Amino acid sequence: MRAFFTILLLVLSNTFMTFAWYGHLKFKDMNWSKSLPLVTIILISWGIALFEYILQVPANRIGFKNYGGPFSLVELKVIQEVITLVVFVLFSLLFFKTETFRWNHLIGFIFLILSVYFIFKK
Repeated sequence: MRAFFTILLLVLSNTFMTFAWYGHLKFKDMNWSKSLPLVTIILISWGIALFEYILQVPANRIGFKNYGGPFSLVELKVIQEVITLVVFVLFSLLFFKTETFRWNHLIGFIFLILSVYFIFKK
């Protein structure tokens, strides 16, 4: 159950992170934000990123072996990176219609899946 909650929190955390890091790139399409200075965009992104940290920190504590979780530190990091890339691909395809998912991206993801396999191999 701890593994499930860890992964769920990491998915939610990475969703906020992706919106904080890349969502502002769509602001140009929104009338309310066209004249905002960069410092305001940064503060909005920090506000969104706060929710990332609110979810990321508990995910790592729940999932980490030293706190009773099922994952080592390296395993947590690899899980987080794979989730980050999956969330990013979905985000970029849904919100940035000009982005495409190509064959070389697929091969890169296959290598990431292999990295997860090797990290978790005992």
